[in-house]
Amino acid sequence: MISEVAFAELYRTHYSRVLGLCRHLLGSRPAAEDAAQEAFFRAHRTLARYDSTQPFQAWIMSIAGNHCVDIVRRRAKERAIFGYEDTERIEAEADSTDVLGELLAAERAQDVKTAVAALPDRYRLPLLLAYYGGSSYDEIATTLGLTKTHVGALICRGKQALRKALTSLEEKRA
Repeated sequence: MISEVAFAELYRTHYSRVLGLCRHLLGSRPAAEDAAQEAFFRAHRTLARYDSTQPFQAWIMSIAGNHCVDIVRRRAKERAIFGYEDTERIEAEADSTDVLGELLAAERAQDVKTAVAALPDRYRLPLLLAYYGGSSYDEIATTLGLTKTHVGALICRGKQALRKALTSLEEKRA
């Protein structure tokens, strides 16, 4: 059993990564902060089920990913029922040292994040779980209730759609 002090240290160590995953999946910082807190709350509540021979990061990322997928599904149902559009978008973040490079990186990051956010959930969720969450195809299949083959196809189609959207943006600027 993990002590409260040890859990607090795990929280400090893994919170930013969990927050990042939630932010990518949900599209806004406030929603991501709520989801990350909920993920840690759920982890704390179910610590007895945690297998300490497995990495904690994988476990907490799985909890966070599952929670965010539930939120995305609930949003889709609400949009279908009430007919409103979600206007939240992901903010750009750039890691560059020179001003021009920073501006170009921010523009490109915003393009990618906007294109990813505009993808249908069936493509966006597997892409983000695979590339940002570091989940395997098997983990994504379990999380989304799909087969591993279907996950691979969705990721492939998602990358194609993303590539097409980014090419279109570049052509518009040229």
